[in-house]
Amino acid sequence: MRRIVFASVSATALLLAGCVAPSQPPVRPAPPVAVPTPAPTPAPAPPPASADWRDWPYSPGTWSYRADATGGVASFGLAGQPAELSLRCDQARGRIVLSRRSAGGAPSLTIRTTSVARTLTAAPAAGTLAADLGARDTLIDALGYSRGRFVVEGGAMPTLVVPSWAEILRVAEDCRG
Repeated sequence: MRRIVFASVSATALLLAGCVAPSQPPVRPAPPVAVPTPAPTPAPAPPPASADWRDWPYSPGTWSYRADATGGVASFGLAGQPAELSLRCDQARGRIVLSRRSAGGAPSLTIRTTSVARTLTAAPAAGTLAADLGARDTLIDALGYSRGRFVVEGGAMPTLVVPSWAEILRVAEDCRG
């Protein structure tokens, strides 16, 4: 009897296996649709320049100081290039010469600090405009103590936004004795 039950269960299983629907080929995914690439978004425009020079970024460069035979020299600019701005002590005369690299233009330099704004008469000298100041001129102290920066305009060159560093006052000390 066991054989009959086993045979009938086996036969039923075979019959049911034959009733399975034929397999269908796998469904292929639809071909990818070309999506146009969006145009790159342009870089945002820089914020408008502030009318207040105290918010302007510094000009590229750094200050350096060196002693020479006539007194100290503080120079601002990029290493390996001519200085954009320099202050040179002339101890014998008790004067400080402020020089700005120049490409011509009016013979004057306008200096703006947090406490002083002054236009200096300057003379062309070997690719610069040079203004002669007394060693105790208050403009020198205003440059050294200006809050973070000062501005030099003139010489048919872009405006310089220069950091107020100790090198400026070191030249003043050299000349003031």
